[in-house]
Amino acid sequence: MGVYHFKLPDIGEGIAEAEIVAWHVKVGDIVDEDAPLADLMTDKATVEMTSPVAGKVVKLAGDVGEQVAIGSILAMFETESEETKLEPDMEPAPLGDERRAKGGDAEGAADSASTSSPPPAPLPTREREKKVLASPAVRQRAKDLGIDLAQVRTAEPGRVRHADLDAFLSYNAGSGYRPIGAARADEQIRVIGLRRRIAENMAASKRAIPHFTYVEEIDVTKLEALRADLNATRGARAKLTMLPLLITAICKALPRFPMINARYDDEAGIVTRSGAVHLGIATQTDAGLMVPVIRAAERRNIWQLAGEIVRLAEAARGGRAKSEELSGSTLTITSLGRLGGIATTPVINRPEVAIIGPNRVVERPVFRDGQVVAAKLMNLSISCDHRVVDGWDAASFVQEIKRLVETPALLFVD
Repeated sequence: MGVYHFKLPDIGEGIAEAEIVAWHVKVGDIVDEDAPLADLMTDKATVEMTSPVAGKVVKLAGDVGEQVAIGSILAMFETESEETKLEPDMEPAPLGDERRAKGGDAEGAADSASTSSPPPAPLPTREREKKVLASPAVRQRAKDLGIDLAQVRTAEPGRVRHADLDAFLSYNAGSGYRPIGAARADEQIRVIGLRRRIAENMAASKRAIPHFTYVEEIDVTKLEALRADLNATRGARAKLTMLPLLITAICKALPRFPMINARYDDEAGIVTRSGAVHLGIATQTDAGLMVPVIRAAERRNIWQLAGEIVRLAEAARGGRAKSEELSGSTLTITSLGRLGGIATTPVINRPEVAIIGPNRVVERPVFRDGQVVAAKLMNLSISCDHRVVDGWDAASFVQEIKRLVETPALLFVD
């Protein structure tokens, strides 16, 4: 018997450590080569590590929520080999991607000092498409409860959520749906991983930034009619929501208000006004809020924007978003979709200086030329950093968006 030391590899983002957000094994488990080992989170993405060898787990680096330094031992395995080996550098893949972390060849490592060996052959690929999608928290809960995720029926095809586990437990207990008002035990949940990052970032934003929010009502009757006409002739292109049209209006309005499309380094006292509009799209995922970025949004037409919004949202929710797709935004837009609400007071995505929040579209009677008519109305919210953006500028910016949206032909005029 030998001992295999698996070191945490350089994930390639210039980071010094990563946080353990889930273990898929425990000490004493017998694992196969390439079996899921742990999920680790960097500042931007969750990475799935797999076992580089087959053997018995004899030691793990720490508990969920703890940090592991790059290059330190993540796990130790007892193997059939009589030699003690250290795992060479690996190249992990984002969680949910079809690529897997590539491990070194344990049998060939001993010869590396004397001869030059070719790159190790890739590990056998698993049938990843058959793997049930679920967040690390859902996987851990299912493991603790002894539930096979493949047996759980889902409300959303292919993805298991906490509500699906609740329904599975309820039916298997023979009690049907839990009655309304049934007592539930208190739960203590550690704030770790992405949820902890969100908590820290939001707290820092509210501490450092003097927010103010401005809300304006916009008549989107003509814009909604235009959207319906465009969707009727869209062919194979992505369906248009309100968002691509609103983004177009934002991009056309921003050149007159460059201080809104900016990032503020408050320690250096420097505001960088961006020439391009790198628009963050706040996206809700099972793990928490993520903000994938549409690069140079001002260069894209409405159909390109629609397709990119769908692609980035699916990548974020599936854990496939790359680190460069989750950073570098200069302005963020956040929408609760159909939940909408009357008005929002969104928190700025620091170090940006503004965030825009469209709200629900409602149909209400309005006076027009002395007549009462039905109109589709939407409130548009904007929160700004008052150190950089004055109230007059924020209001004027929203009024310009209102002008473009209420006369949608202007969206397509240079």
